Amino acid sequence: MSNKSRNNNSGNFLYRRSLRDSTLIKIFILPVIILLIVMNIFPLFYSLFLSFSDYSAKTNYNWGKNPEMIGGENFSNILRDKVMWQRFVTTAKFVILTVSGQMLLGFGLALLLQTKFKGKGFITTLLILPMTMSPIIVGVMWKLFYNPNWGMFNFLLGLGKIDWTTNTQYNLYACAITDIWMWTPFVMLLSIAGLSAVPKYLYEAAEIDRASWWFKFSRITLPMVFPLLLIALIFRTMEAFKIFDVIMGIAGRGATAPQVLSMYLYNVSFVTWKTSYGSAIGYIMLIVIIAITSIFIKYLNKAKT
Repeated sequence: MSNKSRNNNSGNFLYRRSLRDSTLIKIFILPVIILLIVMNIFPLFYSLFLSFSDYSAKTNYNWGKNPEMIGGENFSNILRDKVMWQRFVTTAKFVILTVSGQMLLGFGLALLLQTKFKGKGFITTLLILPMTMSPIIVGVMWKLFYNPNWGMFNFLLGLGKIDWTTNTQYNLYACAITDIWMWTPFVMLLSIAGLSAVPKYLYEAAEIDRASWWFKFSRITLPMVFPLLLIALIFRTMEAFKIFDVIMGIAGRGATAPQVLSMYLYNVSFVTWKTSYGSAIGYIMLIVIIAITSIFIKYLNKAKT
């Protein structure tokens, strides 16, 4: 076979292979992109459009009415709504309780798991299990656990018959305890990853200089793990701010449930069917989350440098 025919054959083979690769990319990637647009991007922009209108998914649909544009009236009404600000304070309280508890317990467990002991792998697996469960299932399970008549929570703590699910003085704390139990392993895993990346020679040098445990923790351990702790803080703050599943599973959506922003959004959008008003609330929540995470990301970039 001549060199010219060999080159032609190899060129045809490469062309057919590249054609097959591009076809495979279209077959596997395009459906995912289309699904992403339909399920995420389109509702995002459509809800933004509805937030500037007067629209009810129930009333307008039944009467065949199109959304009526009203500008920023929904946003101005929300900012003047005292109930909205009360919900925001409740949500901030929940976020502070849960995220601080998860960060402290998760990092503490990671420090304990750095020591070698028998059954370490089995205990680590058990600690990870809560975060693998469905949030709504976790909420229902802890609702049974909190039951004042035959639940184990009051019995184990010797608290008597306290109703943790319907009593408005306690159910926010009950939901916070459940969320801490579920997501502390997430912080623990990131902390373990950070601790395992700390060079051992730094501790050896500190031992030679007879440094105290506090010096080693504050000057070696914490600075090295701090970027990963900030990442955990960002993710957990975002999730805690829009908590819904756990609260729905424990306390439901009634008047006695913890009145966080996500529950308020649900009741406005799907109980009273004020779709445009609910869309505006959702975007205000999105703006607040972006603002908070932007601050954390700024500190994360500083920690990296």
